[in-house]
Amino acid sequence: MASAAQPSQPESLRQKLQRLHLLTQEMLQALHAQRELIAQREIDLPLEPLQALEQLSYDLYAFSLRASDGHTELAQLGHLARTGQIINSKRSLDQALNEVIDTVVALTGAERGLIMLQDATNSQQFVVSVARKINQNDLEADEMRVSRTALEQVIRTGEPILTVNAQADPRFADSESVFDLSLRSLLCVPLKLRGQVIGAIYVDNRTKEAVFTLQEQHLVYTFANQAAIAIENARLFDSLRAALAEVTAIRDFMENIFGSIGSGIIAADQNDVVMLINEAAARILDIERHYAQGKSLWAVLPTFYEGFQQLVAEVRTRNRQQVVEVEPILGRRGQVNLNLRLSPFRDEAQTTQGVAIVLEDLTTLKQQQAMLSAVRRYLPTADNLQAIDTLELSGVEREISILFCDVRGFTAFSEHLAPEALMLVINQYLAVSSSAIEAFGGIVDKFMGDAAVGLFNTQFNPMPDHALQAVRAAFKLLEGVSALHQTLPPDQRLEYGVGVHTGLAVLGNVGSPRRKEFTAIGETVQIAKSLQELAPGGQVIISEATYALVAPYVQVSAATPRRELAPGESLPRIFRVTAVNA
Repeated sequence: MASAAQPSQPESLRQKLQRLHLLTQEMLQALHAQRELIAQREIDLPLEPLQALEQLSYDLYAFSLRASDGHTELAQLGHLARTGQIINSKRSLDQALNEVIDTVVALTGAERGLIMLQDATNSQQFVVSVARKINQNDLEADEMRVSRTALEQVIRTGEPILTVNAQADPRFADSESVFDLSLRSLLCVPLKLRGQVIGAIYVDNRTKEAVFTLQEQHLVYTFANQAAIAIENARLFDSLRAALAEVTAIRDFMENIFGSIGSGIIAADQNDVVMLINEAAARILDIERHYAQGKSLWAVLPTFYEGFQQLVAEVRTRNRQQVVEVEPILGRRGQVNLNLRLSPFRDEAQTTQGVAIVLEDLTTLKQQQAMLSAVRRYLPTADNLQAIDTLELSGVEREISILFCDVRGFTAFSEHLAPEALMLVINQYLAVSSSAIEAFGGIVDKFMGDAAVGLFNTQFNPMPDHALQAVRAAFKLLEGVSALHQTLPPDQRLEYGVGVHTGLAVLGNVGSPRRKEFTAIGETVQIAKSLQELAPGGQVIISEATYALVAPYVQVSAATPRRELAPGESLPRIFRVTAVNA
């Protein structure tokens, strides 16, 4: 059995006025056509009746705009009130756009609608961001054709466009899309934010005329002003969420890096509050990491020494890195040896925000160095290594040759250089001297300022021809200085005075129970030092004892001391070495 027909809804006053308006428009078109035909027969009809009919049509249209259905108006105002919820909610941009266009379609009774926005990467381009049907489904690709003429004009001028019949509207006479799609009702309003057009809202109906009125235009225009705020808030929310995700990823990445670094790292802010501490730092300091985070730096660090707190303040205020070694006592670990590198950390404006401390645990290394220092320091090659208990480190007398060298004029030279530059220069000269000593099997006993001492034929480097090797090392040293001068400016070219002596000396470890050094003591050492003091720059002076052992291999001349002997000072005969045979 067929279902009963649904009763038709009664026409509202607005609908009746709009229907009369359309009838008068059709009459006007027919009368104009008839008048043109009659005019071809040279019969002129008066225009007053047509003008009166046009005025009537306009009045009917104007009355229809003012004759609003009360129920529809309430529904529209209800939709408009929802914009406040969209603006204040933390929706994503896609959610906000869908709600805005669905609300506009519901406000106007449109068949479909879309929103065009500025491209995020190019403000001069506008792209369709959302396109929906009346049933709140997205438009398919083949349904996306709309009036680009209307959209481009609204975005360009910032003014809305409304037409009750796009087919008869002269503004769209050249628009192919309007005629191809048979568009009838069309409404397009700008989206403005702080006076700038950021996009447009577009709705249309392809089958019905006069769907949109000035009332809908005003309503959508008002809604668009609020919707622009909602869209901007959603964009900001999306940007904030993306930035938060990026910061979280960076934080996790940095956590992984800090966790894998063997060095301890502590970062404290301007108020000396610990902002970051990695697992290595907590392990080195023998504390719990969660305890240290957010605590005062001085509650986390042990007492290193009295002026350490002032040192941290200077690093922060003077923006200057500092490196110190400390030996604190740390809980269960006892006494440890730490290297601390303190650096200011700055923001993008190069403003110091706090201090970063890098901790290197040198405890094990120092212990190993203490155990092996004697062997590693004095052996030029591993082949000379013997069992330590056979080296007689407690003291033994044996014949050795000693090379003593010192830079001439260094004291006066050092008064005109900054400390950093001075250390750079002296280290280059000391590198030449140590390389020459070690090249001929000697060991560097010690550096004393700009002076160096080399020992030949100790327990660590026994050699039968130690005197010859010492003299060869002395000549090698002078050659190294000449080569160094080729790389230095004239004002940094200094000379070594070198003395070599052979005799008996006592060799062994000297010092306290906690710190010992291997060295040579006795008259032989003093004579070698005196020979060096007598040697002019760029010369090697040897004693008679040394000459007796190397005479077949060297050429000598009479030595001219650079100073007179002091009263009571006596020395054996001395010779200046002028050449050494290969």
